Amino acid sequence: MKIVIPDDYQDCVRHLDAFARLAGHEVAIFNDTLTETDALAKRFRDAEALVLIRERTPITAELLARLPRLRVISQTGGGAGHVDLAACRRHGVTVMTGTASPQAPAELTWALVLAARRQIAEEAANLKAGRWQRTLGSGLHGRTLGIFGYGRIGRLVARYGRAFDMKVLVWGRDGSRRRATEDGLAVAAGQDDLFARSDVLSLHLRLNEGTRGIVGAEQLARMKPDALLVNTSRAQLIAPGALEAALTAGRPGQAAIDVFEEEPVTAHPLLDLPNLLATPHLGYVEKDSYELYFGDAFDNLLAFIDGQPVTNLAG
Repeated sequence: MKIVIPDDYQDCVRHLDAFARLAGHEVAIFNDTLTETDALAKRFRDAEALVLIRERTPITAELLARLPRLRVISQTGGGAGHVDLAACRRHGVTVMTGTASPQAPAELTWALVLAARRQIAEEAANLKAGRWQRTLGSGLHGRTLGIFGYGRIGRLVARYGRAFDMKVLVWGRDGSRRRATEDGLAVAAGQDDLFARSDVLSLHLRLNEGTRGIVGAEQLARMKPDALLVNTSRAQLIAPGALEAALTAGRPGQAAIDVFEEEPVTAHPLLDLPNLLATPHLGYVEKDSYELYFGDAFDNLLAFIDGQPVTNLAG
């Protein structure tokens, strides 16, 4: 089968142990991202299968109509919101989702918390430039860690916070609040209360129409001037332009982010702000996670090729 894997920015897929499972198939891997439908249709025109890396390339109805040979999409991770499932059904394209793991994004979240509070990136750059001890960091012990969305990732981050003797405060939907209560954690009186009381606030919500833009200028303005906002989930959870304006105004005093509205990013207004720490969507870009994600996606694809029953259909 002719298999196409787009958006492998780091050219790492071919070096995974899991890649050996595709031996005997014709595999094309691309290390850049295309956004124009004409360019994508040309690139994917011979593909019988696509293996997608998270949401890096949307699969639209317009694109599907130009891919008559496409039979199956195997998605890394558990979400398929970037794929037009109704159009896939019309065109007879099977869409399968895979396994997701909370460990890598939770660990990256905590790395950003520590790096931002202790000014690690700035001081490392200072030292290489011959400058010694220019900032005064802030600790975590006794501070309040706010968790907005207490799912699998939020739960792990809360555990890290408790290990650092932080007070954990949770807000989210009914399920988040119920799980937090069961785990013996404090639940905020509401979203505004969470933002006002948190010294470190980490977002762990799924992106959907109900959560898009759920964090706006009003909520950010309630944060303390020395608070840190962390977003390793989705940039679109924050209203457009709201974080840039809030950081400029000084509430919160810091932010650490791993996600942007459009990726990959080479320039962005946020990157010019001195009180922002940013990484290029590294949350799940980790060896163990990639072996898990791609191993699952490849296994699903091989099962489809072999005519085995497919149970993990999207939608």
